[in-house]
Amino acid sequence: MAHKLSIGFNWTGGLNRDDAFKRVQAADDAGVHSVWVAEAWGYDAVPLLTQIVERTKNIQVGTGILNIFSRTPALMAQTFGTLDGISGGRMLIGLGSSGAQVIEHFHGIPFKYPLTRMKEYVEIINTLLANKPLNYNGKIFKMSRGFTLRFELVRDHIPIYIASLTPKSVEQTAQIADGWIPIWTPVQDIPNEVKRFRAAAVAAGRDPASLSVRSPGSIVLTSKEHVARSRQGVAGGLAFYVARMGTFYYEHVTRLGYGDEAAAIKKAFNESGSAAGAAAVSPELQQAVGFVTDSVDAARDRLAEQAAAGIDIHAVEVHADSPAEQQAIYERLIS
Repeated sequence: MAHKLSIGFNWTGGLNRDDAFKRVQAADDAGVHSVWVAEAWGYDAVPLLTQIVERTKNIQVGTGILNIFSRTPALMAQTFGTLDGISGGRMLIGLGSSGAQVIEHFHGIPFKYPLTRMKEYVEIINTLLANKPLNYNGKIFKMSRGFTLRFELVRDHIPIYIASLTPKSVEQTAQIADGWIPIWTPVQDIPNEVKRFRAAAVAAGRDPASLSVRSPGSIVLTSKEHVARSRQGVAGGLAFYVARMGTFYYEHVTRLGYGDEAAAIKKAFNESGSAAGAAAVSPELQQAVGFVTDSVDAARDRLAEQAAAGIDIHAVEVHADSPAEQQAIYERLIS
């Protein structure tokens, strides 16, 4: 069975745009399912989305993720309705609440009622993209003038994926979204987490098979000499989220049964810095949340394990000397 692969697009640091777009084009030519552009406090995602859709033909293009505080839901509907037209109906809307650290200390907006805000946000986006008059009376958003989008839409619905962690937010995701983007979940815990997600969909009267789940971590395929560095990068990312990105990620890892390790990571990071925090991540946990290998066969085995666990869309990161080599590797992983 062919796997649906997805790739990410860099949101910070020194982005070589030409190389990045060539990598996306190689993925497009190989038949990769989707490319996801992140946004936090680096590059704005929307200009990158526009450039990607203009340079590709078939690959779906989404956000992983845009937060629901710094843009209004109507603006989000405008943005994705416009991009869906430019791309010929290839957009995916990836949303998340982010956390107080980013929302309050970067955007300067109170981090209040994220669950309620997400529900209302999705309902407003869906109303506008369905070309229905916007009359909405929620707890947060109240509109009564019946506005509609004044341009022709390619589709009356664009799939919405939500990044969620807490049990309540995952349950709500199963109720209102088209897909779920989990994060920092060890591979051995994925089956139970996906089972709970799909059970929540059934309880909401939805067909669980109609909802997609993107893998919570990437499969990184790199050269042998770079394996150690890439594994350290995954460990560093987990340590940063556990120690510095508020309480959600720390509580998530703890809830899954890794409380002692989460506490050790946070303590090491806070007392001795990021390198110490990364060093506190065990090799087993690192490989469980983000698999790094120099073997295509090992990567294929991990894809099969994720698919058996209920993952529909698999995040991969392929390092190769040229776009042509990347394309060939993508094709091997897909088949």
